[in-house]
Amino acid sequence: MLYAGIDLGTSSVKLLLMDEKGDIKKIVTREYDCQFPHPGWSEQDPYVWYEESIKGLKELVADCDKSQVAGISFGGQMHGLVILDEEDRVIRPAILWNDSRTTEENDYLNNTIGKETLSKYTANISFTGFTASKILWVRNKEPENFARIKKIMLPKDYLAYRLTGVNCTDYSDASGMLLLDVANKRWSKEMCEICHITEDMLPTLYESYEKVGCLLPEVAEELGLSEKVIVAAGAGDNAAAAVATGTVGEGNCNLSLGTSGTVFISSQKFGVDDNNALHSFDAADGGFHLMGCMLSAASCNKWWMDEIIGTKDYAAEQKDITKLGENHVYFLPYLMGERSPYNDPYARGTFIGMTMDTTRADMTQAVLEGVAFALRDSIEVARSLGIHIDASKICGGGAKSPLWKTIIANVLNIRLDILKTEEGPSMGGAMLAAVANGEYASVEDAAKAIVEVVDHVEPTPELAAKYEARYQQFKQVYPTVKALFPHLQ
Repeated sequence: MLYAGIDLGTSSVKLLLMDEKGDIKKIVTREYDCQFPHPGWSEQDPYVWYEESIKGLKELVADCDKSQVAGISFGGQMHGLVILDEEDRVIRPAILWNDSRTTEENDYLNNTIGKETLSKYTANISFTGFTASKILWVRNKEPENFARIKKIMLPKDYLAYRLTGVNCTDYSDASGMLLLDVANKRWSKEMCEICHITEDMLPTLYESYEKVGCLLPEVAEELGLSEKVIVAAGAGDNAAAAVATGTVGEGNCNLSLGTSGTVFISSQKFGVDDNNALHSFDAADGGFHLMGCMLSAASCNKWWMDEIIGTKDYAAEQKDITKLGENHVYFLPYLMGERSPYNDPYARGTFIGMTMDTTRADMTQAVLEGVAFALRDSIEVARSLGIHIDASKICGGGAKSPLWKTIIANVLNIRLDILKTEEGPSMGGAMLAAVANGEYASVEDAAKAIVEVVDHVEPTPELAAKYEARYQQFKQVYPTVKALFPHLQ
């Protein structure tokens, strides 16, 4: 049988088709734009997501035996707010995960409602990117739109709704809304009241690997597929990527170098750090996970290469970087503000340490190192909780760079396990569809059968020691310049 995974990303939708053994048959990517109508704002049109996903699905299955396609599922950008009216029309463009307009609402939730109260209700505090603050922003700034809301969805769940007619979400993605009682896997009535919404506006909750429905007849006809094709709930992008990397069960770690960067630590037990520096979320395997999220990771390198240097040849720019651990230029990778561990929407990208002999390669190296240092910030929070991390899987577009993997392994001083397949959320979505269709008894079983480690990147004592000293300097930069950022808006 064949299974499709749809990774609804920020810049594109990536679709993957695999068989029941995890062998990839085809990958299709369709790009779309992101709108930035004001500084710090980030929006997309959900109709475009659906149109490009349908086009992508048609291309994905064009050359296969369509009768063998048995399931579809998702990984998707988290936290985005999609709102529909009573006629199922999208009320306004979706407000995305990397949108920082909700500073006022975020402050209200954290300071007036209170972080301790939020953590009690949801196991998390508010971040500007979370869905709850976006709902309050619409209520405060667009009351006419707020009054029309009948359904509230996350981005990937809009696709599921259009495919099946079922308003659904999964626990991992719902964890990032600040509306879910994560420990007890149910919507928080208290948070619904705080956000002035009713529970019937929210989707029905499912495990990521559960079937939510089948393709609607008109959708099946358009795609040339059977109406019996099942659709599984899927997961937030990082939780889906964790499935694809085998980061399931107890005590495993995955680093994701996508548009955003994440540290994902799986667990069978619910847990919260005292300062809520890491997110405490439900996981796609039915368990839980801790996650540190930085808003700009591989996107920092893309920005530096595309917009500043003006090149698409990323590998060529990295060839002149040879003196690892000796760079005196530092880069704070906060181009869209920052989440873990600072929760600071005012933070901005910053270079410091340049001199007259600083080279273009030094600047490029600083960008790569700055992302690695910021990932370590989250690793240090996990270590402070007594979590021992000596190895991690790694995935995402940035993970295709051998140099960047070497830098990260030595900055974190851990072994990086390199996978045979690094397809991230799209692969995870396809695996969840296979579990939903009964190919595997559990997500862990699917991961054991499909995920294969083929190489490792080991830190070296000398280079790790150099980066230890550099990290100690790096972590002084943000506290020193933090007070300046609000005045730069």
